[in-house]
Amino acid sequence: MDNGGYRIADQYATYFLTFSVVGWMDLFTRRECKDILIDSFKYCQEKKGLMLYAFAVMESHIHLIASADYKSSGLSDIVRDFKKFTSKAIIHWIQDNPAESRRDWLDVVFKYFGKYNPRNTTYQLWQQDNCPKVCLMPEFTMQKVNYIHYNPVVAGIVDIPSHYRYSSARNYAGMDDVVLDVIVLDYGPMVGYVPDWKLY
Repeated sequence: MDNGGYRIADQYATYFLTFSVVGWMDLFTRRECKDILIDSFKYCQEKKGLMLYAFAVMESHIHLIASADYKSSGLSDIVRDFKKFTSKAIIHWIQDNPAESRRDWLDVVFKYFGKYNPRNTTYQLWQQDNCPKVCLMPEFTMQKVNYIHYNPVVAGIVDIPSHYRYSSARNYAGMDDVVLDVIVLDYGPMVGYVPDWKLY
């Protein structure tokens, strides 16, 4: 059970998930930290059975739509391993990178949150609640995909979703220059819905 009262009840269903940094710190302004996430996603796709349909890496959080292959141990285990590995890798990068001007401050914050969480030994980077929401209906799933892709636009980072590199908007726009392969969802006909793909 997640702290927020939501849980991944069906380990092989498709979910909209959010991974947030403790204190909503703008950790992913660093390209190196974003690349750690992308590399870990790739590993989970290749080795752990992660099926990724949409994502966006924002400054303090990640939105994604994902499921687990039936041959895997389930989505909860994949999420746990992803967060555990990326937490250690990012903290290690911060500690060993003299160019990170926020190194001492980040160390204090991660230790503060880790101190009050019995599940951690010293540091905590990710909030525990993933806010999972199961994607049952095409309309709901499409709304979440658009929400994910428009996050960088709403944040004022880009004007068009596909201009943001660390997002699957490029995949959905049919572009070749993508940082991560995803399974592009085909929603089929939906009554009353007219997609506006030119925005991508």
